[in-house]
Amino acid sequence: MSSPAVSPHRLLDRAPRPTVPSRPAPRLAVEEFTRVTGRYRYDRRSGRWWWSPEMFTLHGLPPGAPQPDTETYLQYQHAEDRARFLAAISAACAAGRDFALETRIVRSDGRVRDVVLVGECRTDDDGAVTAVEGMAIDITECHPPGSPTERAQALQAEVGQMRAAMASRASIEQAKGILMLLTSCSDQVAFDLLAHISSHTHRKVRDVALVITESAAGRGQLPDDIRAIVRDACPPPQSLR
Repeated sequence: MSSPAVSPHRLLDRAPRPTVPSRPAPRLAVEEFTRVTGRYRYDRRSGRWWWSPEMFTLHGLPPGAPQPDTETYLQYQHAEDRARFLAAISAACAAGRDFALETRIVRSDGRVRDVVLVGECRTDDDGAVTAVEGMAIDITECHPPGSPTERAQALQAEVGQMRAAMASRASIEQAKGILMLLTSCSDQVAFDLLAHISSHTHRKVRDVALVITESAAGRGQLPDDIRAIVRDACPPPQSLR
């Protein structure tokens, strides 16, 4: 049975750790700090967090410091932002809701940083949330235009576009590999063949790559126009699906 979402009452009622000040301290000057982007992962089943070295740096901690627990992470959030932070993590665990919010952290040295926190849910085969992972981006010296909510939404959209582009590239690379295996052609010839199919069937290259990979995995058949072009341009040594 999966563990429940993070409990706001259990964590917020606890006293802050003495190493984290309760009052915001002056911000760093621009020349004293380099913009940092950290990555994190929360495993819902074990309740454990993983921080990248950059995440430790963002919070003013050495990269070799122990991984935090939820309570420790919460105490590094600004007192006025803790409830929003915890609500976002809890909603992600309970309802599978991705989030992007602008928040403030209080570093171990007492200095305040403005951060955009992006979180995306990971699920098992049954759709249950198993983990939440994402990134924290320091925007203290480079606030984009718009309200905090608009900035967070824009960043979330940008992250989604980047992920889609990476997925598209992976599909194209897989399709090239399939064509190279079936036809014994080179990497460049395989890509040229994808581009040729795209041009003559009026499909995007990533869409052509997708139907080829789906066919190879046994999840579909090649459309007749794509099948004909592949056979004419580079006859395969074995039949396509």
